[in-house]
Amino acid sequence: MSNSNGNGRVAHSYRGNGHVSSPQRETSMVTEKLPLQRDAFGREQAARSTSDSSLSAVEQERLRRERKIQDLLPDEEEAQEKTYDSRLVKRLMEYVVVYKREFVISLILIVVTSVMSVGTPWMIQRAIDEGIRAGNVGTLRFWTVLFLAAIALEWVASRARLTVMAYAGTRIVTDIRSQLFGHLHTLSMGFFNDYSVGRLMSRLISDVSVLQDFVTWSITGLARSAFILVGIIVAMLFLNWQLALVTFAVMPAMIALTNYFRRYVREAYRAARQRLSLINGFLNESITGIRVTKSFAREQANSRHFEDLNRSYFDANLRTTQLAAFFFPGVDFIGSLATALVVGLGGWLILGDQLTAGVLAAFVIWVERFFEPIRELSRRYYTFQAAMAASERLFALLDTEPDLNDAPQAFALPPIAGRVDLDNVHFNYKEDEPVLQGVTISAEPGERVALVGETGAGKSTVIRLIARFFDVTGGAVLIDGHDVRDVTQASLRAQLGIVLQDSFLFDGTIRDNIRYGRLDATDAEVEAATVAVGADEFIRKLPNGYDTQVGENGVNLSVGQRQIVSFARALLADPRILILDEATSSIDTTTERQIQAGLEQLLKGRTSFVIAHRLNTIVNSDKIVVLDQGQVLEEGSHEELLARHGRYHKLYTMQWAVESDPRARNYVLN
Repeated sequence: MSNSNGNGRVAHSYRGNGHVSSPQRETSMVTEKLPLQRDAFGREQAARSTSDSSLSAVEQERLRRERKIQDLLPDEEEAQEKTYDSRLVKRLMEYVVVYKREFVISLILIVVTSVMSVGTPWMIQRAIDEGIRAGNVGTLRFWTVLFLAAIALEWVASRARLTVMAYAGTRIVTDIRSQLFGHLHTLSMGFFNDYSVGRLMSRLISDVSVLQDFVTWSITGLARSAFILVGIIVAMLFLNWQLALVTFAVMPAMIALTNYFRRYVREAYRAARQRLSLINGFLNESITGIRVTKSFAREQANSRHFEDLNRSYFDANLRTTQLAAFFFPGVDFIGSLATALVVGLGGWLILGDQLTAGVLAAFVIWVERFFEPIRELSRRYYTFQAAMAASERLFALLDTEPDLNDAPQAFALPPIAGRVDLDNVHFNYKEDEPVLQGVTISAEPGERVALVGETGAGKSTVIRLIARFFDVTGGAVLIDGHDVRDVTQASLRAQLGIVLQDSFLFDGTIRDNIRYGRLDATDAEVEAATVAVGADEFIRKLPNGYDTQVGENGVNLSVGQRQIVSFARALLADPRILILDEATSSIDTTTERQIQAGLEQLLKGRTSFVIAHRLNTIVNSDKIVVLDQGQVLEEGSHEELLARHGRYHKLYTMQWAVESDPRARNYVLN
């Protein structure tokens, strides 16, 4: 699921709707009445349910909903987000320094805009005191023109700064995303078995977007706010320290308000973000599995579940709105209070001829601008936290080492004849759960080997080891006498063709999908491959022929058509070793007969390993290997195995019927 079921969710602390109980009391009540709650929102709901026995129907529904949400939040990634982590910042800076020229330019522009922002009130003061009050038109004109020039320069510098940082920030996240994409392709299949697609998409999209916002806007935004704040403080103290102290008198209230906001906004935004992650994940899963949903008439149940997720997100998001509605008007009120104090004291000083009107006007503007950076810093606080959390997850993914690497002295596999040997191979996906135990299989160049056995016997594992999607835990897999661990993975797979039971087609045209394994193939070669496997006829009947868009995962084609296209794709690559894993399972009997002749011709001279259930695919093999519980039970041709009256004979007579039975082609060997 995208962005859910462990896909980037972080356990969070959240206190909603204004009710906050002590941590000790809150925790004890949760422990007594409910299972472990994974975020403070759930803990608060539990606390409320135990402290009030007369909850309204709405509150009871909310409690039920949040209990459900708690079960959906994973135990993993429960570490609290860090406000600052020097290690993460240092790694981020490694990407930033690549564009240090842009950052230096941006810093210079920040200084220019900050000086203009702080200096323009002083220009107004001079215009009032030395121009208007003195009746000097020339002086007034001078300061007016200078003021206009200053704000024009500030506008130009701000625009240039935003342009430069947008470029640098976008380039940085582009580099990170490209590095992540490239790194994912170095990881083995075992990694993708354990790491869900939704979590990976969350890293590549959501977390990288958080970093983009941080790098593009927050870094220079924080610097600009700090410059302006310091500049205004210095200017106010320099011009009139008494009015400056009056302005600073409201700072204790500002600090208290900011600390309150900082404490709870972290929890509230995290809660909202994680519930949005659940929504995104469920949407992705619902759309992907829509056929199953409709098959089991689950529309109403899914709608109810989505409504729970949606309402929970609404509740959490409402809390963030409440905090913002409390904090930012609070900042405005404190700013207005400071302005009133300055105007009151300044007016009294003017009446006593101890202050000029120009100085008071400048202070009023400075007070307004003094609280603007504070608002900005508060807004950026959450972005900074989110960036720390996102970078930690991204770097953890980048630090994941592939468990299947080319050996230091690995060499490119030379052109092969196609001999394959599995020599006493042992393998297990998990410790103490052996899948293959002492398997020995040999295939001569051009020989066709069929792997037969019940589900779980180890047939698919054998072909995965030949392609080195995993490394054996004992024994060796040899191609033309070369241990597959001694050659590069790319050179090995370049000489393999693989068609799996679940054929995956990429969004694009049929021609592009067939050419996927051999990009330099001509149109004529593409069409020759499709003719050989019997795909040309149905492709030409499509509205756009070979240029027909297959859609995501080939959704515009039938299952059988997708499978035939995958045949053509594998065969066009002209592999020396061809692997078919249940490759004809999705093709009807008529279609299979149509492509059988083409397959026979194309398999000729190639070593092939075939996993299939249908009779005609098995009996024509040069060698049939019967696997049972990870071991080779029997090996030989179809006639030889039948003559032994062993496991193969039993499977054949019980599940296929006799070879002369015309219905045998439709029977399945399990």
